[in-house]
Amino acid sequence: MKKLNRSTASKNQEKTRILQFGNGNFLRAFVDWMIDIANEKGVFEGNIHTLQVHSPNKDPNMVAQDNLFHVVEEGLKDGNIYQKSRLITCIQDYSSIYVDYEAYLKLGENQDLRFVISNTTEAGIVFDPDDRDYRQIPKTFPGKLSSLLYHRFYFFKGDPKKGLIFLPCELIENNGIQLRECILDYANLWNLPTEFSNWIRESNYFCNTLVDRIVPGFPKTRISEIQESLGLEDNLVVVAEPFHFWAIEGPELVKKEFPLDQAGLNVSFVEDLQPYRTRKVRILNGAHTALVPFAYLKGLRTVRESVEHAEIGVWLKSLIFEEIIPTLDMPKEELELFAGQVLERFANPFIVHELQSIALNSISKFRVRVLPSLLSYFEKTGKWPEKLTVSFAALILFYRGELHGEKLPLKDNPEILEFFKRTWEIPGREELLAEVLKKQELWGSDLNQLSGLSTSLLHAMENLEKDLAS
Repeated sequence: MKKLNRSTASKNQEKTRILQFGNGNFLRAFVDWMIDIANEKGVFEGNIHTLQVHSPNKDPNMVAQDNLFHVVEEGLKDGNIYQKSRLITCIQDYSSIYVDYEAYLKLGENQDLRFVISNTTEAGIVFDPDDRDYRQIPKTFPGKLSSLLYHRFYFFKGDPKKGLIFLPCELIENNGIQLRECILDYANLWNLPTEFSNWIRESNYFCNTLVDRIVPGFPKTRISEIQESLGLEDNLVVVAEPFHFWAIEGPELVKKEFPLDQAGLNVSFVEDLQPYRTRKVRILNGAHTALVPFAYLKGLRTVRESVEHAEIGVWLKSLIFEEIIPTLDMPKEELELFAGQVLERFANPFIVHELQSIALNSISKFRVRVLPSLLSYFEKTGKWPEKLTVSFAALILFYRGELHGEKLPLKDNPEILEFFKRTWEIPGREELLAEVLKKQELWGSDLNQLSGLSTSLLHAMENLEKDLAS
């Protein structure tokens, strides 16, 4: 079998217009995959220089394969099994900041550079006041970026046309704004000229973005089979689900210069990202969080088997379409389309998504992802939603920590676990619920004050306990 490299597969020769911080599975199966398609379709012309930011050593496979790799999509699409592979050729160069810091700064001298894309984890966009000398490699990603931007500003003498468009993919709210503020904080910390800070504010565009794609990554157990089907020895294969979505909040010029939507990709340029974030949190993440305790107590162990289960699958669909969607302020058709895609994603036969892996920190997740839907439904209808109330009752039962002598996979803050351990020593269910609902640290307020919630929860818990006992 031939090894994958430039001698066995060609690369395109577009100009390098994108600087990418991070070389992990997600960026390669999401952004790089999109850029490659957009280049092929002729709607975007530009390659990527990828930077290794977390490790001083470059990935030897990237070096050996001349930055070439395949993205393999596997899942369901319109109810049918979907499998497709694509050779990604748009990464022109690959380097590590730690190998040659001066060479890294010189990347800012590229006159064709226009975009900066990043995914440095949720903890990546931070300011460190101890990062005081930009002449040494800064500790944080914003620090590293700030030093490069200052070099670019100085090299091009503050030319406003040499500003950049930033598309951070870190899963934090207002990621573009937060990145800009970190850069301005570094400019202040390093006593850089006021003109540089003004250039950052006026000549650069920091877009808030929302990304969505499940990327299982390298298919370790199936790599021989996949390589055989590709006919090439690719040790950088990335597996991803077919679904992808990228919402970008920014000025009109970003859509004009980065028209990935015209390549048939699920990319939306929006004036306000918040409805899309709320849609994802309430429907996708909310359904996950609501499902876990209920399905686990019922004896199921994976997301897929839960969705396909005769009882649980119907329950989950009803929870989403009848109780979550009516609380959201977006077109119903758009929400229902997204919800249908979510259920199809949950049923992906190529991904084994264990319920216990989603159970981590379920209390805080429920507060953010599920409780707002439950409260909004009551505000709109004057009634407590049946399925969401059952999920709340199941969560409380789940935090008992055991069922029929079996230990449940509780993973949460020690203080939260200790609270539920003490609370479950209360013999009466009504008194137990009162204690749980008044814990403002868990829910943000005393839920006992909400008319009828404790009664609805009590009925749901009693019915669930009877069902589980039979």
